[in-house]
Amino acid sequence: MKFRGYRYGLCWSTIGFMPGVPQWAEDALSEVYDPCCREKGISVVDMGLVRSVRQTGGQVRVELLLTSGWCPFAARVLTEVQQRIEAQPGVDRAEVDIVWDEAWTTDRLSERAARLLRFLPPPAQAGDRDAYLAAHRAGRGDLHDR
Repeated sequence: MKFRGYRYGLCWSTIGFMPGVPQWAEDALSEVYDPCCREKGISVVDMGLVRSVRQTGGQVRVELLLTSGWCPFAARVLTEVQQRIEAQPGVDRAEVDIVWDEAWTTDRLSERAARLLRFLPPPAQAGDRDAYLAAHRAGRGDLHDR
């Protein structure tokens, strides 16, 4: 796996935070989208939803995190992940599980996904309100003073 650097103290691959994911699985899942992010081209890999992929012979186990325990698209994402993994050479069967012992946070986003989603710091951390609004309003025209 190629690494481009560190973000928030975590290793990031060329397209996401993927320490326990082989390159073939990263490639296979890079076109699986949470429906909420499909229009922006942000895959489950970019979102940092793939925690691990382990292969033993032809059996593969994938662990996914959800952005929310209430995600209405979880079943669809799990099915598509399973189908993509099972389509890979040497894979006979894939098991995809949601893990609940780790919470998904925005720290798991790839740099590209964070840029596209424009997560902003809490306003209390902004300091100068006017400068904060001006910096995040540039070119958008859809943020308004409140």
